[in-house]
Amino acid sequence: MDDKGNPKDIIENILKSRLTKDLNFDSGKILGSMCTRPHPFAKDIFSQYIEKNIGDPGLVNSTEKLEKEAINMIGKLLSLKNAYGYIVTGGTEANILALWTARNYAGAKPGIGEVIVPESCHFSFDKIGDLLCLKIIKISLTDKFQIDIKKVKQAITTRTVALVGVAGTTSLGAVDPIKKLSEIAEEHGIYLHIDAAFGGYVLPFLKDLGFPSPPFNFKLKGVRSITIDPHKMGMGVIPGGGIIYRNPEMVEKAKFPVSYLAGGENALPTIVGTRSGASVLSVWALLKHLGKSGYKTIVRRCMDLTFMLAEKIKEMKSVDLVMWPVINIVGIKSDSLNIKDIAFGLRKRGWAISLFKEHIRIVIMPHLYSDHIASFTDDLKKVVDEL
Repeated sequence: MDDKGNPKDIIENILKSRLTKDLNFDSGKILGSMCTRPHPFAKDIFSQYIEKNIGDPGLVNSTEKLEKEAINMIGKLLSLKNAYGYIVTGGTEANILALWTARNYAGAKPGIGEVIVPESCHFSFDKIGDLLCLKIIKISLTDKFQIDIKKVKQAITTRTVALVGVAGTTSLGAVDPIKKLSEIAEEHGIYLHIDAAFGGYVLPFLKDLGFPSPPFNFKLKGVRSITIDPHKMGMGVIPGGGIIYRNPEMVEKAKFPVSYLAGGENALPTIVGTRSGASVLSVWALLKHLGKSGYKTIVRRCMDLTFMLAEKIKEMKSVDLVMWPVINIVGIKSDSLNIKDIAFGLRKRGWAISLFKEHIRIVIMPHLYSDHIASFTDDLKKVVDEL
């Protein structure tokens, strides 16, 4: 901090200069991110209400009501008539809240409870195990990159407090057999949480668009909560995650009373205390503005580009698809070349791609267009030819 302040234009110029090495979505080079350029309307709403703190709900009664409306709109998207939940910082916080709720609902003492998850789960579940003193039991995947149901059944014990299924895995966009997980959860009386942080804004629209749509939501009676992130395919601003619960008693299991709030004593349900009301209002506004038809248009364009890329990969030598895409995520593998060498060659050419142990992940987000896909596949072919 300088002793004396500086004019705004000087600071703005310094920032522009200092941020030149940051990639931006307009470049079309970001192919590995599950976030995208927020919708302009969402940004506009966010900037108008940036001072609102819904962590003190008594001060923002109207904002709190609009959050409930936003949660209900998202709930209906997930086949739940009356939804409960919150707009939170992101998928990690939503997953923490879900398993915190599950642990408390089961009455498990710290260090006793176990949670069964697929090997393909998000890394946040490792954090959760550490934070909540839960043992995370990872189940291997089938050749379809889904959790192995037979091994899930074998892993259930009296210590199991929750099952987790993923609807749109981080690595490949695969969807676990949620219907079977739901049946197991009902049979054993176990809490079932679905991590649809990415897939939650894609899967509900696939059937109407003529694409296969695996079941994953609250139509399945065993599902107790779902993580869904508006700041991913929902095109909301960051932070903008979401946690949706089936019923209100679930919500009560992770609340703490706070007496000193300016708006009056209240019980807060989220990890963070101060919570962005601007995020809440921008999610509400964008749901109202785009509606189902707007999101269908976004998803259709992304899926069309996904299949365009998939077809191009299938035509190439030395690389192949890990699996045919379920949602707008493409996995690229090679049986003859080192995948790390391919990733290095692409990154040298400016492509921001995600590298997993055995494949490269490409996420087709709304900021991408056909010319970006064509440019990428041209560079991929050059890298492969060089290797």
